[in-house]
Amino acid sequence: MTTQQILDFYRRPAAMTSAGEHARALEDLPRDVAALARIVQGVLLHQHWASKYGVTLSDERLGESHIRPTGQMLDRLFTHDHQPLSAARPPGARLVGICRHFTVLLAALLRAKGVPARARCGFGAYFMPDLRLDHWVCEYWNAEQARWILVDAQIDDVQRAALKLDFDPLDVPRDRFLIAGDAWAQCRAGEADPSTFGIFDMFGSWFIAGNLVRDVAALNNMEMLPWDDWGAMVGPDEPLKDDHLALFDRLAALTHTPDATFADLRALYEGDERLRVPATVYNAVLNRPETV
Repeated sequence: MTTQQILDFYRRPAAMTSAGEHARALEDLPRDVAALARIVQGVLLHQHWASKYGVTLSDERLGESHIRPTGQMLDRLFTHDHQPLSAARPPGARLVGICRHFTVLLAALLRAKGVPARARCGFGAYFMPDLRLDHWVCEYWNAEQARWILVDAQIDDVQRAALKLDFDPLDVPRDRFLIAGDAWAQCRAGEADPSTFGIFDMFGSWFIAGNLVRDVAALNNMEMLPWDDWGAMVGPDEPLKDDHLALFDRLAALTHTPDATFADLRALYEGDERLRVPATVYNAVLNRPETV
């Protein structure tokens, strides 16, 4: 496929990045990436950072983190506050989510402005020393520089100060955020320790493999929740067999340079039911199957 065809694929709103009936609410937004990131930060509240903003979340509010499509995210947001998206809400009136929601909403806003954008699932190396934690960022095409740039829309001034970042969240270095496939490849080569990749009490190769499948789905415009399980994903006590290793090795290679391997990545995703997001996935946090 041509570069233009690939960029067009990531320029069009899709299942999770369509604003639905709220499309008109995006029309008057700026096209500037920095401005759009600030808008996202003004309407979303990360559930694990809520206390830093003086907010205590009820179970009902925590349930907002399980919303998948952008259209439904905006439905819920506007029930809290009817102001335009460009108006920053007080923290308690923002939609509750996690890094995936910041990423998907930014991708949705960029696509609405005609900018190619996609979600990437992997690991951030800037949250805790010596650990690479489960994380999502947005990758957008900068036409002037002719390159994809990683943006961490979650990191606002509060978080940047707390984390003491030494880089610009609007251009995250590739060694500070590792896409899941690169994390897998480094661990397979003995260059990184899989026990340092994960979150909470969940670390290891199985976790990296799950994020790799989620990254493949995101590259195919299906940006799922970080705790959605399906198909090729394995559990913490499940051994990685040869067929698993071969599949994940191939996915790591394909996702390292997804534009160069775009046709293969699309064909493999569409043709392999272990990778393709099914109509029903398992929500591991709520411990139940859910319709996508």
